[in-house]
Amino acid sequence: MRIEAPYHEGEILVQKRVGEFEEGRRNGAAISDSIVKGALRFIPQQSMVVLGSVDDDRNVWTSIVFGQPGFMEARDERTVIFDQARMAHNPHDPLWGNVELDPRLGMLVIELATRRRLRINGHVTRLGRDQLRLDVDEAYPNCPKYIQRRRIVDGWKLADMASTEFRRGSVLSSAHESFINSADTFFVASMNPQAGIDASHRGGRPGFVRVLNDTTLRIPDFRGNSMFNTLGNFAVHPHAGLAFFDFKHGRTLQLIGRPEIQWELDDPDNETGGTRRYWDLHVEAWIQTDLARSPRWEFLDYSPHNPKSETSDVRSDTSFALGAK
Repeated sequence: MRIEAPYHEGEILVQKRVGEFEEGRRNGAAISDSIVKGALRFIPQQSMVVLGSVDDDRNVWTSIVFGQPGFMEARDERTVIFDQARMAHNPHDPLWGNVELDPRLGMLVIELATRRRLRINGHVTRLGRDQLRLDVDEAYPNCPKYIQRRRIVDGWKLADMASTEFRRGSVLSSAHESFINSADTFFVASMNPQAGIDASHRGGRPGFVRVLNDTTLRIPDFRGNSMFNTLGNFAVHPHAGLAFFDFKHGRTLQLIGRPEIQWELDDPDNETGGTRRYWDLHVEAWIQTDLARSPRWEFLDYSPHNPKSETSDVRSDTSFALGAK
């Protein structure tokens, strides 16, 4: 069923500030309290999901979780079941401890090869040792903009997806900087304490995310669906979690920090695609993990919607070495 008032005060504030309130209102009709029936079969076909969770210090974390197809099942339009026995378990990921303390969860089901994605926000309940149930609060499909197409081209075993290396820190290394500066994809989670957690995708030409210094990233905010879920959450709860994935070597870099929205900055290189909006992440902590064996990903193509920037000419899929500054 359609949600009559789908936006909170932060989202409305941003929509009005940038003059997209009416567009946001129209697009908000897609937000429902249940999963559209056409997406029910899409969910169990996937081997990857992005999840947003919150820790006991109100930090928001983004996690990229892999599993055998079928590890997620939409039992009906209001319920998703996670089978942890079919998921690759990373014991260093804060996700697992977070959901035991706080049931709120943001979920992005995304299929990179087809640019299809579905957003679901809700609350989780443990059903047993290996099962979690997500009760849906909000769900809606997203447009395919800014997704770079990739697909897994070889088989993999669940054991291969377990993490083998782990480091944490608060200052980015030169290897992290090189990887982030050449990435074309990352995921972000944000939260409104009254409305729940949101998990989202961000993509662009390699170099669209810049490392300003060893604790600060700058991200352009492209034109989207006028909902401003992420920036709206930042406006009322300035905490963000980011996750970058090294598609070549199976390394994940999770960061948490304080986002700061930058309005109407000069943009001579068209980094923002005309919005002149950015947001900076002031990094407070990071966690880096390696998979035992990464599945082989084939890069297909860049999104045709990516802004053409003078600074975004580096090819993606570069790797970064395990190590801290």
